[in-house]
Amino acid sequence: MSSKTQTSAPDISRQAVPKPEHEPFLSSMPANASNWMSVWRRNYLVWKKLAIASMFGNLADPMIYLFGLGLGLGLMVGHVDGVSYIAFLAAGTVASSVMMSASFEAMYSGFSRMHVQRTWEAIMHTPLTLGDIVLAEIVWAASKSVLSGVAIMLVAGVLGYASFPSMLYALPVIVLTGLAFSSTAMIVTALAPSYDFFMFYQTLALTPMLLLSGVFFPLTQLPALAQHVSLLLPLSHAVALIRPAMLDRPPEQLVIHVAVLAAYAIIPFFICAILFRRRMMR
Repeated sequence: MSSKTQTSAPDISRQAVPKPEHEPFLSSMPANASNWMSVWRRNYLVWKKLAIASMFGNLADPMIYLFGLGLGLGLMVGHVDGVSYIAFLAAGTVASSVMMSASFEAMYSGFSRMHVQRTWEAIMHTPLTLGDIVLAEIVWAASKSVLSGVAIMLVAGVLGYASFPSMLYALPVIVLTGLAFSSTAMIVTALAPSYDFFMFYQTLALTPMLLLSGVFFPLTQLPALAQHVSLLLPLSHAVALIRPAMLDRPPEQLVIHVAVLAAYAIIPFFICAILFRRRMMR
């Protein structure tokens, strides 16, 4: 064989094997239905060392709202929707506490593990995928928010501001609400260049949501436009389900409220998983 023929032969060993187009998307998804549990357990073992301080921090702020506004403002307001103002506020406080706890855990703690401590990079050297890690972080943030919401609900029940056993129907709603807000907050974490970025989400999203979702007063007191806007907010749907359960009343439009919360829990997960892959694979 001539040298000319040898040089023209393709070097197969150096040719890159093209990857399937769907591989980037699949690598952003969980590998199976149980891998995320090991990451969740890792976060739990770390948190357990500071559990008391963490729980106190999560409960202090909503308790101040509940008793400060409920007892103070309640003396002037009297009854709202047929119940005392503090009983009306208790259900809203449960929902808002879940929102805040899930969001802050997914943003600040999640960002620390992902960007500062680089825990995610270490975990990705194991058989776990990035999707497993993201799912575990969402479920972990939701788990912490459930503890916060349930604690406030129990306090309200002991003090007579919630009905037992009807308030137990709020438990699955609290779980779904935690998943909705932790999943949404993970999008912010995926886009955040630093901790300061979270202030924009807190100021422009969480605070307005707190005021437009029926936490402190009935939605019927808002202008018509604001009432339509509140239908797009997950917190308003959480309040609409938790309050009837705590006050022993039948919920209205149950399917719609559950569907909206489920959409906020599922759709942002796929978005943030893809965003995290782009960030981690740079």
